[in-house]
Amino acid sequence: MILKKTEHLPDSDKGTRVALVYALVAERLGIYYEHGQWPTVAQGAALCAEWLARSQRSLALPERQYLSEVSDGLARDIAAGLSREAGLYTAHELSESLSVNYLSEVGAAIMVECERALDS
Repeated sequence: MILKKTEHLPDSDKGTRVALVYALVAERLGIYYEHGQWPTVAQGAALCAEWLARSQRSLALPERQYLSEVSDGLARDIAAGLSREAGLYTAHELSESLSVNYLSEVGAAIMVECERALDS
């Protein structure tokens, strides 16, 4: 589902990393609220590799693992502050906002948090 929508990654290195964290947060929240499980860091790193390969890009495994760890912490922090219903809505909103044609206030706020998490 999300894999199809991540083809439009920003050209900058930082932008790509923020976009990857954002997509991973969306994926993690979706899996958590639909299946009650959190993807592992290794699974997140593998997803990064798949997404990057679609645009003939790559990152070293340690970098992909770091991005996966950042997204895991952020997704868990977000989930801790949401009811199940709000979490399902947020996961859906983030997934939809991966499309460049979909504007979302929730998505924009989470994108800022993704950038902040990478900067810290």
